[in-house]
Amino acid sequence: MTGLFPRPRALVAPGAVHVPDWLSVEEQRALVGACRAWARGPVPIRHTQLPNGGVMSVRTMCVGWHWQPYRYTRTAGDVNGAPVAPFPDWLAELGRRALAEAYGEGANPGGPEYAPDTALVNFYDGDARMGMHQDKDEKSGAPVVSLSIGDTCVFRFGNAEGRGRPYTDVELASGDLFVFGGPSRFAYHGVPKVLPGSGDPATGMAGGRLNITMRETGLG
Repeated sequence: MTGLFPRPRALVAPGAVHVPDWLSVEEQRALVGACRAWARGPVPIRHTQLPNGGVMSVRTMCVGWHWQPYRYTRTAGDVNGAPVAPFPDWLAELGRRALAEAYGEGANPGGPEYAPDTALVNFYDGDARMGMHQDKDEKSGAPVVSLSIGDTCVFRFGNAEGRGRPYTDVELASGDLFVFGGPSRFAYHGVPKVLPGSGDPATGMAGGRLNITMRETGLG
C-alpha cells in the first residue's frame, strides 16, 4: 500500500488494466535477486544503441530472446554474441497469474494459454526516460505483462494511432502490475519521469526502478 489509503485498480483503456500493490515485498525481493543474476550475464545489462546512433537512457537485459532495435534473436550480436539466459518456467507462471488477476480467470476461454517466452528488464536511474513507442516487434498479439519494482514512475499510456494525445498518465509504484492487450495491445506508451527516492529499500532496491515486461514473441 502506498500512502495512507489503498489505491484502487483501474481500467485505463479497453484491455489496459492497472493493479496497484499486486506483488508482495517478498515477491519483489525475489525478482530483484533474479534480475541481478541476469544482469551479470551471459549477456550483461547494457545501454541499447538505436539505429540512428542514439543511446537509450535506460539499461536493458533480456531473458528468453534478445531484443535489439527492432527484432528478436537468440544471441546478442550487438553486445557479446552470447546466447541469452533462458526464460524460466516460474516467470511464465507469474505472467499467467498476472493475466488472470487483470482480466479474470478464464479470460481467454477456448484460446491458447498465455505463454510468455521473453522478458525485457529495464533499469531506470533518476534521470532515465522512455519515449513514446509501441511494442510491435512480436509476431504474437498476446498481452504484455508489466511489473514495477523500486522507485515510482509516471507511466504515460496513449493510443494506437500516434504518440500524441489522448493519453493517460498513471503513477506506477513498487509492486504494481500493468497489463495491456486486446484493443490496447499496440498503444503507444512511455515513461516521462521517475520519482527518485520513492521506493522501499525492503525490496532490495537501494534506488532506481526495475520494469519487467513479459511478452509472447510468436517466434519458433
